[in-house]
Amino acid sequence: MTIQIYNTLTRQKETFKPMEEGKVKMYVCGPTVYNYIHIGNARPAIVFDTVRRYLEYRGFDVDYVLNFTDVDDKIIKTAKEVGEEVPALADRFVNAYLEDVGALGVKKATKNPRVMDTMDDIIAFISALIDKGYAYEADGDVYFKPRSFDSYGKLSHQSIDELRSGARIQVGEKKEDPLDFALWKKAKDDEIAWKSPWGEGRPGWHIECSAMVKKHLGDTIDIHAGGQDLTFPHHENEIAQSEAMNGKPFANYWMHNGYINIDNEKMSKSLGNFVLSRDLIQAHDPRVLRFFMLSVHYRNPINFTEELLESAKTSLERIQTAYHNLSHRRDSSLNLTNNDAKWLQMVEAAMSNFEQDMDDDFNTANAISVLFDLSKEANVYLQEHQTSTKVIDAFQDAIAQILTVLGINILEDEEILLDETIEALIEERNEARKNRNFSRADEIRDMLKEKSIVLEDTPQGVRWKRGK
Repeated sequence: MTIQIYNTLTRQKETFKPMEEGKVKMYVCGPTVYNYIHIGNARPAIVFDTVRRYLEYRGFDVDYVLNFTDVDDKIIKTAKEVGEEVPALADRFVNAYLEDVGALGVKKATKNPRVMDTMDDIIAFISALIDKGYAYEADGDVYFKPRSFDSYGKLSHQSIDELRSGARIQVGEKKEDPLDFALWKKAKDDEIAWKSPWGEGRPGWHIECSAMVKKHLGDTIDIHAGGQDLTFPHHENEIAQSEAMNGKPFANYWMHNGYINIDNEKMSKSLGNFVLSRDLIQAHDPRVLRFFMLSVHYRNPINFTEELLESAKTSLERIQTAYHNLSHRRDSSLNLTNNDAKWLQMVEAAMSNFEQDMDDDFNTANAISVLFDLSKEANVYLQEHQTSTKVIDAFQDAIAQILTVLGINILEDEEILLDETIEALIEERNEARKNRNFSRADEIRDMLKEKSIVLEDTPQGVRWKRGK
């Protein structure tokens, strides 16, 4: 077993070697909870949940931590606008996030730490950075000095002089250098605040993740993940803080997912073209949304259109139909047939291809191609005059295993016949009658009758309708 991960830090694929055999420490940057999430937020939730699922499929015990930023300028501003206390607003949107990603098949994290619950750890972390000479206090604010950290810029592959040219000191800031960034912000009037050695205030954005990683996973972790937009400055600053503090590498593998475009334009609130996940979940089967997100490699940009979403729906239904057709044929199958070995080898080869694709930097797009191939071969197999329960079980187990890794559950609606499944069964019945296999034809008719599907033989062919 050799899993290759593209590491943003080195800009190449590397063999994944966790620090502790059989265990993975993984941290994913979660949302700032001031509104419902859009599909750009949903993509990393789905992508890195799938990475976690595959690592678990491969036998790893994954300690999966995803944080919530529950105090921030945007949260404070929104709370004032709606007349709500900051903690209450944050709670509301934390619950909304968990509801939305849960609908999208995302497993619960091992831990979901929050800034407000980590305040003592954050303050202790900042104090230590000041003591080590990496940070300084200025009139109630505390700043980190990137120039004091020799390898600043190594994640985004920028030199400190390149970064310096684009940096500015804003009005009211008391930085020594434009590159310096806030670890602690002095409280403004009527803002939520906590007591600290530097006066009342609250943390800067970057420090919270460094403190949470240290508290819940330790000084060094295996995988740190998030959206591509977080590479700089957020993740760059996390590295500087954590490695300055601990004197050790912060994360061994850095993973970043690509952007989402809407109708070929980059999604942006300023352009007004962002789409809330909640609205999509209400309008579409969330399994289709997840399938769509995984149909493109996670590092590539993905283009969202209603047409592409409809195409994903059709594709997932093809896989569902093949799975259901196997179920409906199983009861009439034999224990063994002469062709079992050939078909079992084909299924085994497909699973091997799936693992090779996922081992190669979690290539879900290719994994989905394996699903299509399995579904196609399953449909071919069902044309055999005699089928085997052993082969049918192998097909179904393979399809179910891949879908489980992808986080898509089609088993919950196994008893509901899709229109495509009904059409396929009617076609099989027609072929059976043509081949004078009347026992199979009657069997299909009885099966459909049990599901309240009424068949009508007419001069124009078989028509069907759902009974009551």
